[in-house]
Amino acid sequence: MMLKQSKTSTAVLTERVQRVQPSATLTISAKAMALKAQGIDIISLSAGEPDFDTPDHIKEAGIQAIQKGQTKYTPVDGTPELKDAIVNKFSQDNNLLYQPENILVSSGAKQTCFNLFQAVLEHGKEAVIISPYWVSYPDMVLLANGSPVILKTSFANNFQFNAEDLDSVLTENTRLLMLNSPSNPTGVTYTKDQYQIIAEVLKNYPNVLIATDDMYEHIYWGEDKFYSFAEACPDLFERTITINGVSKAYAMTGWRIGYCGGPPKIIAAMKKIQGQSTSNASSVSQAAAVMALNGTHESVHSMTREYERRHKFIFAALNEIRGFKTVAATGAFYTFPEVINAIEYLNLTDDIEFSDYLLEKARVAVVPGTAFGAKGHIRLSFATSMELLKEAVSRIKEVLK
Repeated sequence: MMLKQSKTSTAVLTERVQRVQPSATLTISAKAMALKAQGIDIISLSAGEPDFDTPDHIKEAGIQAIQKGQTKYTPVDGTPELKDAIVNKFSQDNNLLYQPENILVSSGAKQTCFNLFQAVLEHGKEAVIISPYWVSYPDMVLLANGSPVILKTSFANNFQFNAEDLDSVLTENTRLLMLNSPSNPTGVTYTKDQYQIIAEVLKNYPNVLIATDDMYEHIYWGEDKFYSFAEACPDLFERTITINGVSKAYAMTGWRIGYCGGPPKIIAAMKKIQGQSTSNASSVSQAAAVMALNGTHESVHSMTREYERRHKFIFAALNEIRGFKTVAATGAFYTFPEVINAIEYLNLTDDIEFSDYLLEKARVAVVPGTAFGAKGHIRLSFATSMELLKEAVSRIKEVLK
């Protein structure tokens, strides 16, 4: 007798898993790729991935690692060589003095964040997340059985918040404040002064940890020096987990290497969690990451100059489109225009329907702002060629005539 597999009842799934949504950026990118596979000419401005190739000297380090047989398990928290390179990076770039026991290497900064949330959150504990936020923060908090508390900002205040805003959402249940600078999706970067204002509020809440996602640190063109939170606020160094990685600045998304520095007790807990999930990050990728951190940064500077050039174009071009208005970014490779007037002009319901409209009518893939906690906006990535950016803008203008 042949057995038929029935649909699995949702009763067997945990409540926290059922509350989590699939990544909107991955969903949009998959839809765009499916249309491309059908032969439809789609310009994708949805993926958060550099269009540049990994620099040759980094690729060569990976190749040499394979040839030398560096293809075995490594320590869970990373190879000694990579941890030393990370310690040196934090010291040189951010004036942060860590020891190897303060460092954890993971399979991408996303896993770093996941490990952190699992280590410090539980039922009844809250994580404050600034909106617009990277799409995965709230769902990873839910998976840790914590409660995401959203602190909303808006286009009107340049997606910034003040001391009073922060103080209003912090409670005795707050365990973690999540910061991201330069921001995905807005490209806005916190200044040293802004961080110090935040720190004055946090000093009144000694049980709150601060996590800073600095993934786009090197993709930055602001006039002021880039500051990581712990560098700007040394009094809170012992409460800060500084997160970074090689994916964006070095065009190494597929290599999957993220890392962080933080208090030994927190790092040890994160290491324990990682040891029971993926264990170590790829040995070959770690060898390549050593070269990325220790080698020449000329390619990083070159890519950043090109991102800045594209930003200048897309910022001016979008602000000329009917119903669009956007703020100037100082880092990352995204722009996050408010499109409420465009949605109303087309008699559409929201930014989700508007994004579908652009995909179907203009053949341009963007991500709805709702996924980032900011309705009425869309995120466009300019990690693509200037030629495609110009064509994308032309197409959007055409459907909004």
